[in-house]
Amino acid sequence: MKIIYENQVKALGSCVDEFKDADMFILFGDNAPEELRDYCYSVSVNPINGTIAAGQTLRIDDHAYKITAVGEEAPVTLAGLGHCTINFSGQTAVDLPGTIYVEHKPKPEIAVGTVIQIVEA
Repeated sequence: MKIIYENQVKALGSCVDEFKDADMFILFGDNAPEELRDYCYSVSVNPINGTIAAGQTLRIDDHAYKITAVGEEAPVTLAGLGHCTINFSGQTAVDLPGTIYVEHKPKPEIAVGTVIQIVEA
């Protein structure tokens, strides 16, 4: 198993639960704009070790989700700003370029300390 990306949630914005029923969440590094900070899970800006692609696995602690599509901007903003939207719709077509889409399964609870990885078998 190759780890393409790894990070750990450092803080939760006060409004992250507003996306609970939207099957998505937003990651952002420490430089998140003030108007977005309350809606994001705060992470460090970490490098990506390879290419993020459909078919890989997003791991959130012990939960695994197959990646179904990757917006062209998602790896750029994830590596540069720690910013990315994770969408649990399972769709295979990209609507938003800064989004990684994963299979449609219940979104896990995310807390301070939650480990997020993208891995390749």
